[in-house]
Amino acid sequence: MSKPDQGPAEDSSRSRIMTHLGVMAAVATVIGVLTAGLALPFAAVMGAASEDISRGIDELPSELEAKPLAQKTSVYDADGNLIASLYDENRITVGLHQISRKMVEAIVAIEDYRFFEHGALDLRGTLRALVTNQASAGVVQGGSSITQQMVKLTLVDQAETKEERRAATDETYARKFKELRYAIAFEQNYSKEWILERYLNIAYFGDGAYGIQAAAKHFFNKNAKQLNLRESATLAGLVKNPTGYDPTNYPERALSRRNLVLDRMAELNVIPDEKAAQLKSRKLGLNIQPAANGCVNSPAPFFCDYVVNYLMADRSLGKTKADRERMIKSGGLSIRTTLNLDYQRAADESVRNRVYPTDQAIGGLAMVEPRTGDVKALSQSRPMGANKAAGQTYLNYVVPQEFGDSAGFQAGSTFKAFVLAAALKQGNISMNQTFNSPPTLTVRREDYIDCDGKPYDYGPWTVSNSTTSGAKNMYTGTRESVNTFYIQLMRETGLCEPYELAKKMGVRLTNPEGDEYGNGAERVASFTLGVPDTSPLEMAEAYATFAGRGLHCDSRPVAAIEDAQGNLLKEYPSKCQQVLPGAVGDAVNDVLRGVMEPGGFGQYIAPPQVSAGKTGTTQSGRAVWFVGYTPNLAAASMIAGANQYGQPIPLGGQTVGGGYISAASGSGVAGPMWGDAMRVISQWLPDEDFQRPDSAQIAGALTTVPDVVGQSMSDAEATLRAAGFNPTIGAYVNSEVPDGSVAETTPAGGAQLSGGDTVVLHPSTGYIPEKKSKGKKKRKKGRG
Repeated sequence: MSKPDQGPAEDSSRSRIMTHLGVMAAVATVIGVLTAGLALPFAAVMGAASEDISRGIDELPSELEAKPLAQKTSVYDADGNLIASLYDENRITVGLHQISRKMVEAIVAIEDYRFFEHGALDLRGTLRALVTNQASAGVVQGGSSITQQMVKLTLVDQAETKEERRAATDETYARKFKELRYAIAFEQNYSKEWILERYLNIAYFGDGAYGIQAAAKHFFNKNAKQLNLRESATLAGLVKNPTGYDPTNYPERALSRRNLVLDRMAELNVIPDEKAAQLKSRKLGLNIQPAANGCVNSPAPFFCDYVVNYLMADRSLGKTKADRERMIKSGGLSIRTTLNLDYQRAADESVRNRVYPTDQAIGGLAMVEPRTGDVKALSQSRPMGANKAAGQTYLNYVVPQEFGDSAGFQAGSTFKAFVLAAALKQGNISMNQTFNSPPTLTVRREDYIDCDGKPYDYGPWTVSNSTTSGAKNMYTGTRESVNTFYIQLMRETGLCEPYELAKKMGVRLTNPEGDEYGNGAERVASFTLGVPDTSPLEMAEAYATFAGRGLHCDSRPVAAIEDAQGNLLKEYPSKCQQVLPGAVGDAVNDVLRGVMEPGGFGQYIAPPQVSAGKTGTTQSGRAVWFVGYTPNLAAASMIAGANQYGQPIPLGGQTVGGGYISAASGSGVAGPMWGDAMRVISQWLPDEDFQRPDSAQIAGALTTVPDVVGQSMSDAEATLRAAGFNPTIGAYVNSEVPDGSVAETTPAGGAQLSGGDTVVLHPSTGYIPEKKSKGKKKRKKGRG
């Protein structure tokens, strides 16, 4: 809304005030005369009810607060392309200077031609309407001024209960007097231009279009500023009865109403008679633009759904869920996301070709940028929609359960990478360490040490290979995904560190010990075989940590939010933490790149760029995975057997994407879907290579992170750089350390990292908020 004009001419102001002073008495006189002429006693209208009306008016505030109007929110990709609109009311508020002058003339001519001459009430118009309505034995003509109409629309718009909405629309004199009281206040405090601007923005024009800008775009695909006379007359005619004159349903009525507006404009000498006659001979000239609301019409529907749920979880946007939903759908926000539409199209094409919507399987693909956490694309095989026969669904299977609808799927051998990284981080196992890895191996579960240092005792356990066997080291054991090699490697690392590392890398692990019988346990000896459930986005985020040389960044779908005026409302910076020494990340990359090279399971799906990855196949064959990455993009591909209700079923024996699956494997089923997308996307990725691992650092020659807590930010940065680290600034934290000084670092001082690794500095706010009391103490009675 533009700022109201508070400085009308002195003579005009004096005249308007005099009008307001006499308006209540004049209305009462008009009503009294008319009711007498109808042979009705004045008391029938004002008698018994007059005291209630008078009391109600006296109790009203002298002014009505004009709260901001609900506006639609726009969601944009990383390049500024609109990908979705979210709204309860399709409205874009504009200033009067952004509205065609012809539109202003048309609306004033048909709704209140003396608008700029009278005050809150047009006595002449009211008297005319009352006489006409009585003569017609019904409501034929409205006598309300534009200001009164604006007040009524404001009361309806701001009503929060059914009772308030009913009171705002009741056809009673009490309601009219209330509106008049508010209208007088608006006329005294705001300019005519401000009132007209709000009226044009709050009015409903039919077919879901609120406000003149939305109406212009919807009916004519134009901005309100560009409306010509014919279009302006059409829209001006709609506000009296937006449903009855809706041109999409009743074009003949709309045409007749438009011509009435043109005749009225000619009668008032706003336009010549010849111009009116010329325009009346023409068609409406509609150019209807569907008003896409919500994520279902987005080019990235499940990414959009993820964005909405991500923001709904952000309490800074509102204390309650209802507050946050109101902000998102009515705040007129501009949501700037991290989506890359080129990547999204490539992902969609690959998923669409590999898994059909009606298959008894779900295909999902998620892409995350290393070192930022930016989510670049999310795709799944079942389209968004309500047509179950066509395979459509509103369930989002590619994101964590807190932002979607699925508890996830077992990820199989992709979890071996967490055990590999933990072993390398511990530094006591050589990359060339060899284990004899027979086809079948029985191990004692008590040989696996848990986080409390005690054995994990669940009796003996037999593991079999599905690939090769024999003497294997980290390179061959990983490239060939040898189960018995990794079962032995995890016996060396213990259960705790691989599990905790996976959590730090973004996998939502929440059930380490399972239920009272151990069912559903995640931190178990079979962890390395991928028994926990997870989502494609979690796995893409985790493997992006390897690509980022051990720097983990939380998945981030939103970069910033702007308010309706274009002001920055909130930024969502990357949240990153070095969870592995860079040299360990380099070593993992060196091992996993072997999967993509000749002899590896991913050699036939590798993109033109340097890449690394890991296959995953669950024991039951219910889900297959391929998680791979280049130095600048990580992607997780998953195909899981699932019936129409999303319940897991084996993939073996199913026809998926037009091809029969006899035996499901990560490399043969999920891998090609990953490869198809990455080969297209590789044309937009910078050419980079993984850094070769430093064997000395892997063996334990790491550098200790200095303790810089309490130092100024500049001194701390200098200290860390001198030690060979890369300092970055993170979020403020509450601390008694002086404001602006370093409150803490991530990782903390004393941690062991590789040269060049990232250390995040968190500035101090300088204070620690007092804790709120959980309950109010009862005051004791007595003196004082």
